[in-house]
Amino acid sequence: MGVDHRRNNRISLKGDRSNTSDFDYPFPAELIAQHPLPDRGASRLLVLHRTSGTLEHARFAGIIDLIAPGDVVVVNTSRVLRARLRGTRSGGQPAELLLVRSEGDGTWTAMGRPGGKLKPGRRVTIAADSAVEIVEVLGGGLRRVRFVGALDAHATMARYGEVPLPPYIRRRPEPDDGERYQTVFAEHDGSVAAPTAGLHFTPEIVAALRARGTAVARLDLHIGPGTFKPVESERLEDHIMHAEWFEIPDETARTIADRKAAGGKVWAVGTTVVRALETAGAGSRERGAVSSGARDTDIFIYPGFEFRVVDRLITNFHLPRSTLLMLVCAFGGREPVMRAYQDAVRERYRFYSYGDAMTVV
Repeated sequence: MGVDHRRNNRISLKGDRSNTSDFDYPFPAELIAQHPLPDRGASRLLVLHRTSGTLEHARFAGIIDLIAPGDVVVVNTSRVLRARLRGTRSGGQPAELLLVRSEGDGTWTAMGRPGGKLKPGRRVTIAADSAVEIVEVLGGGLRRVRFVGALDAHATMARYGEVPLPPYIRRRPEPDDGERYQTVFAEHDGSVAAPTAGLHFTPEIVAALRARGTAVARLDLHIGPGTFKPVESERLEDHIMHAEWFEIPDETARTIADRKAAGGKVWAVGTTVVRALETAGAGSRERGAVSSGARDTDIFIYPGFEFRVVDRLITNFHLPRSTLLMLVCAFGGREPVMRAYQDAVRERYRFYSYGDAMTVV
């Protein structure tokens, strides 16, 4: 079931008229983390207190001391596909495909390069046993494709696919990326980017939280390439938000309801969890509750949005002018969050997917 885009924009606009340029910031490119740290939990953690606007500098392993025993931490269990396929066109020239999602009828939605050459009927040969035919140009850089070789999509990805590292990581994937660009929660294939806030968690941190009485609940949101798309319109209400599929299990919905009723806080691990919970919360009659089930969301959260479910946020640092940064500003306040980013730059935090973490409490 799709979410009405206009309805969500009206909610987001309540009491606010921000422009895209309000979410820009100067940034030294050398702070973009090109490799993960050897230890996931060794990342730095910038703590922003919403009420006072004060900042603290810590290590991510210290997140345990911020989360109360009666709280619930909600994580995204989506697993990153080896979705980048490199091959050749009929004349031998190189081509590249990024599989985005299965359409359930044997075809996939994909992005391709060079876009002007990948027209319907043309093929990209991945290997002797795998080829992809372009079925339809969908617009927005997307195509519908089908696999016509001996191997289907999943077998091709398993044998020849690459982890689709973000474009700001200026290197080819290395063997360690196959494990480090997945969270310890990853279970269900479907994303083309990692839910990066979860990359900082280790089994030991999760075990320590549970030992204290904190609940760890799960949902799936399959991240699409639109997560990296900057907002190009100056007026936020003119931006068309990408849609992503998510599913909230019954158990997660019950855990959130029980913990909220007992006075506990809901911690969202990443912007993907926020989008899923707030979409599901908008469909619930009771404030703070979420409805279980599967659907798409194209909710656009920026300053002025009224949060119904999420009480605390764990996230990474995000690109300027991105919908992800706008969501964090909606939760923590634009001015406090932008000041926090200035502080993170000054203190030489590592930025983006393999970078350090931030929490808004």
